Amino acid sequence: MATVPRPGAYVCGIDAAMDVIGGKWKVLILWALDERPCRFGELRRLVPGVTEKVLASHLRELEGDGIVHREVYAEVPPRVEYSLTPLGVSLNAALGPLGAWGREHLLGGAEESAERAS
Repeated sequence: MATVPRPGAYVCGIDAAMDVIGGKWKVLILWALDERPCRFGELRRLVPGVTEKVLASHLRELEGDGIVHREVYAEVPPRVEYSLTPLGVSLNAALGPLGAWGREHLLGGAEESAERAS
């Protein structure tokens, strides 16, 4: 699997990782693909608010980085499925603690505030 080298020097590993997953939608795409392979339309439904253009662009970038695999089936009509590569699975595993932190400190904090107001 060929990956496209990214230009520029990185300060640290976080800087390099953020270059791959930066933006509003890429992490949500990875989250959606964590469960199972999805077709383009399924991904659009699982990531509400993303436009077709942005989703297609991000999928191409993630594919170029070796995070997402695009499988084209020789059927009529053509069927294309997107799935995580082993590298994408390991990236999702690395993002797990970040999601747990958000649930605990941001989502949990909002629920506690609502309970106190009642």
